[in-house]
Amino acid sequence: MPMLYEPKWKSYMAITTDPIFTPKQCQMVIDAGHAQKPEDAKVGSSKTGGGAHDTKKRVTTISWIPFVEMKEMYQQIENQMLKVNNNHFGFAGMTLTEPAQFTEYPKGGFYDWHMDSDTSFLHEPTVRKISMTLLLSNPSEFKGGELQFLDRGREIKDLKQGQAIFFASFLRHRVAQIKRGVRRSLVMWFGGPPLR
Repeated sequence: MPMLYEPKWKSYMAITTDPIFTPKQCQMVIDAGHAQKPEDAKVGSSKTGGGAHDTKKRVTTISWIPFVEMKEMYQQIENQMLKVNNNHFGFAGMTLTEPAQFTEYPKGGFYDWHMDSDTSFLHEPTVRKISMTLLLSNPSEFKGGELQFLDRGREIKDLKQGQAIFFASFLRHRVAQIKRGVRRSLVMWFGGPPLR
């Protein structure tokens, strides 16, 4: 029986070679995040879309940046996602589907192992297929907070300010505990029709 193989170009994780945003643009995103109402992050989801506070799984503050607040930022990141999708993922019908999440991990903050896709598919379509984390902080401002992937045994710890990693939303990942300072990042999700 013939075997089927994924194309050699296909992968489920891609780091931008250079920062997407300058330090000045990163500060603009931080300011926009601070201008929104902060909330303690939740885990999971429910039929009402809420999730629950669970400090054993996640300690971070988030806010949501409305599309109208930073149209150019959204367009720039969506364009980058489309390039990454064409070169690495090959998912069909990809588009920006949700507002950006501004995250702040204080000293002691973390997010335990999780996937960004809703495995029960109660809240989808559209299906989250690609997740993105963009580092807004200068790496000298914090210690710890590595983005770790269970499925690939990889740890992303050398991102530059403004650099981003795009990865398949079904990959299990976590943010390790912050040992010093505050780690600020921009998290976004992109979706489309269910995977086939």
